[in-house]
Amino acid sequence: MLPSLAGAVLRRHFVRFAGTLASSSLSLSASPHPPRDEYFAAIHHISNIVRRDFYLERTLNRLRLPPPTSDVVLRVLRATAGSHPLPALRFFSWARSRPSYSPSSAEFDALLLALGRHRLFPHLWRLAADMRSLSIPLSPSTFAAIISSYADASLPDFAVEVFNRMRRFSCPHNTEVYNALLAALCRVRNFHGAYALVRRMHRKSVPPDRRTFSILVDGWCAAGKLREAQDFLEEMSRRGFSPPVRGRDLLIDGLVRAGHLESAKRIVLRMTKEGHLPDVSTFNSLLEALCDAGEVEFCVDLLRDANDLGLCPDISTYKALIPAVSKAGRIEEAFRLLDCSMEEGHRPFPSLYAAIIKALCRAGRFADAFAFFGDMKVKAHPPNRPVYTMLVKMCVRGGKVVEAANFLVEMTEMGLLPRSQNFDMVVDGLKHFGKHDLARRIEMLEVEMRGY
Repeated sequence: MLPSLAGAVLRRHFVRFAGTLASSSLSLSASPHPPRDEYFAAIHHISNIVRRDFYLERTLNRLRLPPPTSDVVLRVLRATAGSHPLPALRFFSWARSRPSYSPSSAEFDALLLALGRHRLFPHLWRLAADMRSLSIPLSPSTFAAIISSYADASLPDFAVEVFNRMRRFSCPHNTEVYNALLAALCRVRNFHGAYALVRRMHRKSVPPDRRTFSILVDGWCAAGKLREAQDFLEEMSRRGFSPPVRGRDLLIDGLVRAGHLESAKRIVLRMTKEGHLPDVSTFNSLLEALCDAGEVEFCVDLLRDANDLGLCPDISTYKALIPAVSKAGRIEEAFRLLDCSMEEGHRPFPSLYAAIIKALCRAGRFADAFAFFGDMKVKAHPPNRPVYTMLVKMCVRGGKVVEAANFLVEMTEMGLLPRSQNFDMVVDGLKHFGKHDLARRIEMLEVEMRGY
């Protein structure tokens, strides 16, 4: 009874949607349940069958669906292959058994990527052989993803085999494919093979990009071989195979990602003394890592020196530094940085204001925090729920329970639903200070907001 009813519903969904595509005069808004909504509801239902039904082929046959189209099959595969690759493969086989369905490369690619991520390599190569027999080309991006899957499985030899096997599929080796294999080799610290692969790129006239050099430099730096990384960049430059960015920026990025912050700091200090600067993205990544390590003072001085040399910081620079400076209790420095960002035309995020407001509350400067919060509502983005939540919590901790209640009410007036913990915190604080009438009003507000 249930399969036949579901089949009737699904058939109606697909037939109505097909009629919509065939007649441009039919409006999707003609009914309260537009055909396109029914179409996606049908795809969702089929996806659930693929994910949950052990006998999915039998169930799909009983539904007596209209002939599957490439769009339907692709959408079902995208919804299911990531978490259930083998049932998705069975669904694809079922669809291919329908005489009217002719698969395209998009459906094959969706399955190949999922099978690679789940390391189901025998199924992957059988599917690739099917593509080859149907004269459907595999894209370099698909091969790059397969190589990366072998790298994730710690199978670099198989990654090399995939690279060599691409010729059988008449698929060219582009930069993306070379980068995937470089990453696989560097992952197992096969730098000799990686360097030979870069020389091959040069011989085959395949242009490198920033990622090509970053992979190798990151690998050297992760292995603690800074000298080798520098020698590699210099030799590539002598060969006329220069990176698209300055070599020292790549070194700094590699050292930061490898956690060698002291070495990165030495390079940056040497650069600034020579009157040179890293690019902004490299500078920001270094600032963020140093702030996480608690070296706020060094970061402030470094930004000041960089500004003197002409660095133009972006909003990410301030996003890394202002919260760190505020947390360290350097409130006036945080104000200065925020003013600088606004003078440069940036509109600060609420989180940047929130960091300073929190620092002011911790220092007991609640009057300044409330005034600054009011300034935020005028000059910056509207405050969001995390900002209000933080302010309510800090007010309760500081004994400002009436102000906390006011901010809670203001939050609800803006359409932001506070958490239950916020209501409980404020009510408990009000009762502790003898504000029982206001506590009852806050309790009633929670009842109204949550519809109890």
